[in-house]
Amino acid sequence: MNKNYKSANFTLNNKNMSKSITKIGVLTSGGDSPGMNAAIRSVVRTCAFHNIECIGIYRGYQGMIEGDFKEMGPRSVNNIVNKGGTVLKSARSIEFRTPEGRKKAYEKLTEAGIDAFVVIGGDGSFTGAEIFNNEYNFPVMGIPGTIDNDIFGTSHTLGYDTALNTVVEVIDKIRDTASSHNRLFFVEVMGRDAGHIALNAGIGAGAEEILIPEEDLGLERLLESLRKSKASGKSSSIVVVSEGDKIGKSVFELKDYVEEHMPEYDVRVSVLGHMQRGGAPSCFDRVLASRLGVKAVESLLEGKSNYMVGILKDVIELTPLEQAIKGESAIDLELVRVSDIMSI
Repeated sequence: MNKNYKSANFTLNNKNMSKSITKIGVLTSGGDSPGMNAAIRSVVRTCAFHNIECIGIYRGYQGMIEGDFKEMGPRSVNNIVNKGGTVLKSARSIEFRTPEGRKKAYEKLTEAGIDAFVVIGGDGSFTGAEIFNNEYNFPVMGIPGTIDNDIFGTSHTLGYDTALNTVVEVIDKIRDTASSHNRLFFVEVMGRDAGHIALNAGIGAGAEEILIPEEDLGLERLLESLRKSKASGKSSSIVVVSEGDKIGKSVFELKDYVEEHMPEYDVRVSVLGHMQRGGAPSCFDRVLASRLGVKAVESLLEGKSNYMVGILKDVIELTPLEQAIKGESAIDLELVRVSDIMSI
């Protein structure tokens, strides 16, 4: 169980799981990511297709506690498939981490006649859904929405592909100025404790070095790599750094370290920040969101619960929420090798 969640010392054995579902709620929780709106649209329209009512839950679990609900139909999700962010808004709820908060949420859902819900978010959002399901036997289904791609049970999370395209486009622009001034750029990208964005975008943008949490390069090897680049005739370099890199220094401390040991380099830092979470979703993310939304709703209608819908080898699969939360999203070691070869 996530340490941020307090467990209730009781379990309600109601019959929610066995009764037929006539009304499904949908919410977005945690950090936003491109493709969330496309997933909301998919859930709403799949409900309509099966003659099931759909209720939008605003502001994540906090909105659930406060009963911030609105009925949604096929026309209420017009023209959002191409929009970034989330029309349902998102918020982190401290109150939902307490048994009292979850009890309020259950009462509001029951009052509104909601029989099940789909939550679009990351592992923290799934932890909340799993605990809620354990306490109230309430049908839940998760859709992975995070640019970090750090969730077990899916090769791609919603927003990851869009974020990669955003990062590559920005690094391409940075390379223009780096090569004009013979500069070394450290470019920090998001990813939390996973290096998927850094590794894939780094290869795609032709970075000379990629620093990710899964591979502790070490400061000396970094300097050695930069010296080799210089000796091989490279006049400018791009180093992509994942925000969770284990090298032990912030990206600005890295800049100072390299300048101290290699004064011939003119070093700059670019932290890409929240621009990676914005923008219109890519075609891949829109199609993925549509597929995941259909599977989530139809799985609930089949009586399934406590699963995350994900994509593995281009097939939509179900993974138990507990596994999705606790499992590790491993880095592709072949890509690490490709990165080493490409930086020669």
